Amino acid sequence: MIILNKDDIISFFDSHADSWDEFQERNEQVIEEILDKGGIRKGVNVLDVACGTGILFSDYQKREVASVTGVDISPEMVKKAKAKHPCYDVICGDAEVLTFNRMFDAVMIYNAFPHFINPHKLIGNLSSALNEKGRLTIAHGMSREALEECHSGEAKNISLPLPEKEAIAGLFLPYFDVDVMISDDRMFIVSGVKK
Repeated sequence: MIILNKDDIISFFDSHADSWDEFQERNEQVIEEILDKGGIRKGVNVLDVACGTGILFSDYQKREVASVTGVDISPEMVKKAKAKHPCYDVICGDAEVLTFNRMFDAVMIYNAFPHFINPHKLIGNLSSALNEKGRLTIAHGMSREALEECHSGEAKNISLPLPEKEAIAGLFLPYFDVDVMISDDRMFIVSGVKK
């Protein structure tokens, strides 16, 4: 059984912040589909959880969202995101316990879910930051198998296995009506609307 340590997670991402963007592979079609299913559209207020260096920030801008707030547990990732996108609010904190000072229409967790120690606590906390009928989306721009391979190396001590889509949907059930579940060779996504 893997036991994650938040200090190890912070150290890992802090140490990789400067080179993070160089190693990110983007499948534009997959990202577009994830954003569509995640309700990222003109006029919505977005919370990007574990935003890293702001990988999706330009995508939000293209979709003319009303606002973007990013949150990441790594101070160095936050510093990079703020430098790249000074018009967005980026907070350094732990999304499992952080109290947000505003409400959001859409919460996106992209390529990050296995790095959270307590997924149930995370989902419950994020539900309280969403407006009525707000949407939470957990997504990866690759298959579960590809993600497991990716996390089998240097990141294996800071990652939990990604559960099957049905198991994540089960975590959503107290707070969300799940209406999107995809796990194929291109992507992984579970998304639901706040009850």
